[in-house]
Amino acid sequence: MTGPDKNTIYPLAHYSRLCFLKNVIKNPNIIVGDYTYYDDFENVENFEKNVRYHFDFVGDKLIIGKFCMIASDVTFIMNGANHLTNALTTYPFAIFGNGWENAMEGKEYPQKGDINVGNDVWIGYNATIMAGVTIGDGAIIATNATVVKDVEPYAIVGGNPALEIKKRFSDEKIAQLLALQWWNWDIDKITKNTPFLTGNNLDLLLE
Repeated sequence: MTGPDKNTIYPLAHYSRLCFLKNVIKNPNIIVGDYTYYDDFENVENFEKNVRYHFDFVGDKLIIGKFCMIASDVTFIMNGANHLTNALTTYPFAIFGNGWENAMEGKEYPQKGDINVGNDVWIGYNATIMAGVTIGDGAIIATNATVVKDVEPYAIVGGNPALEIKKRFSDEKIAQLLALQWWNWDIDKITKNTPFLTGNNLDLLLE
């Protein structure tokens, strides 16, 4: 056995509310790794609807690694939502024209960069991830969290704004896991090691 087919849309038989996400994404500026799944209470097509303010002319990307777990109603707020913050007003006059066309001449809306989600990241129900955020490998984002700054690998964060609750493992074990990068192994090796990956004895994987 080599695990489920990474190119299938619905890896669970007779269940269409969970998908391997990369196989339903249509937007080329959303990049998703193998085996990352999205589980939606209604329809997996909702995922792209929840990537908000993602305008082609901005060009920013949402990049999600392999083996991630994304719950229903997770929202990604992209750079198209940004307004001027160092001006006297944040109001976007220029988009309405009719004499306001030149309001942004010589100015640009702030860009905070791409959203980057690492590998083996679990994002809980109704979490919000803001533009420019990087979430490290192995992190957990709690239900209803609003993530406004980078999350360290293997950290658990929660709240609004999200703060680190704790690290999942010791610094030594985190360094070993980051060096191991099990998510980049070939699928046969991953399959053989699933009993160890679901345990807590790292030495068994390092042997």
